[in-house]
Amino acid sequence: MPRTIALLVTATLLLQACGGGGSNSTPSPTSPSVPPPAPFESPHPTMWETRSASDAGFNSAALDTALGYAMADGSFTQAALVIKGGKLIEERYRGVAEGEVASLTALSSGATTQDPAFWYDNYGSRDSESPVTSWSTAKSFTSVLIGIAIDKNLITSTDQPASDFITEWRSDARATVTIEQLLDMRSGLVPICFLQNTGALGECVNGSDAAAGGNIVYDQDQMSACINRPLAVDGGAYPWANGGVYTANEFLYSNCDTQVLGEILYRATGQDPGTFAEAELFEPLNIAAVWWRDNVEDGQANGNYLSYCCLDSTARDFAKFGYFMMLGGLELETGTQYASYISSVTSMSSFYDKQFWSFCAETVNEECVNRVIHTTGFDGQFIVIDFKNDLLIVRTSLYKPYLNFSDERKMRLIPGLVAESNWTGSLPSAMAIPINSSFSIREFHAQVVSALTLDN
Repeated sequence: MPRTIALLVTATLLLQACGGGGSNSTPSPTSPSVPPPAPFESPHPTMWETRSASDAGFNSAALDTALGYAMADGSFTQAALVIKGGKLIEERYRGVAEGEVASLTALSSGATTQDPAFWYDNYGSRDSESPVTSWSTAKSFTSVLIGIAIDKNLITSTDQPASDFITEWRSDARATVTIEQLLDMRSGLVPICFLQNTGALGECVNGSDAAAGGNIVYDQDQMSACINRPLAVDGGAYPWANGGVYTANEFLYSNCDTQVLGEILYRATGQDPGTFAEAELFEPLNIAAVWWRDNVEDGQANGNYLSYCCLDSTARDFAKFGYFMMLGGLELETGTQYASYISSVTSMSSFYDKQFWSFCAETVNEECVNRVIHTTGFDGQFIVIDFKNDLLIVRTSLYKPYLNFSDERKMRLIPGLVAESNWTGSLPSAMAIPINSSFSIREFHAQVVSALTLDN
């Protein structure tokens, strides 16, 4: 057999043996195609998706009434938002109202602020892009930053002694104060206030100033006195104490406790609180925010960040923080981060825990069946988290940042001289107007929930 023919015969036999030809061969089975996994979509919104009130289960007219209550003349409300199921259901914005201007001018003591034009010029029309401020709502942000530092093993736990970082406390009784006690406002450290007679910070001399947290905003350096204060003596007599006598481990609302937490963050992470917050919280949550500092040239970063207050953002971005809390942490493709700390906050059963507040919105047989978690800030800055009803509510008061001393958000407040001050000018109280807002967060929440249940 010629060599060429022999090679052809051999190749044919090999193909048949391998099933590669011939009418009797069986085709190889093909594997079913497996679709690739869907790409990860972050639940943390860049822009809020909207949904109609009726589609979200609300009675539209009743919800409109609730928003009308929040925005009423006399409430000094700038923004009110209702979010359900992660969707923006309703939002309202406004500038100062006519009746509010009448009250502000009548009760003002300065010639400039007695002119209605001052209030219209500075608190005119507002929209979703207008800045709002946090006041003590920032305390809750600081709490979460502590939780993030714990998750990153930069802080061991909330039970860790604060003196591991605040080394000034190591050599005396303050060495026993824990981070948890600072978070819960039970540090036992004396409250610090601005003393008019000395023009400096010192131990509070009355109960009202102490109960408000201590008006430390008037001082250029809002950190040093917070670190240098002593422990109160159990059973000791103090003019600021409830009933005149201090009891160890009692709740005492203190701006200084949170200010020290900011310093712990600074020393634990090696970053100032603003930089740490930007990288670890604001950027992942798509929040644009600016944190005020005190007016010293050194400190953490050309000033100490005011971790107890004064975070400027928008109402929509404050809602992103609330939604992060509702989700139970930061949702990433790799899983949920900070879940343990967030859970320790949202499972709270007391009125105050880890720089968050709560109230019972519903009881059954004298037992609370709906504990609502919320932040609270001076002049009524609220982020409200209602897990039972899958609701998130944000309310902020009318606000203008006064940057008359410099264009930096560095606090420099000269009483009675706004024109020479850098100041967080929320209405009405931050502008020293002795009038109360008609707004109640519990009433607003109750009306929103009522609007929801009317259709269910």
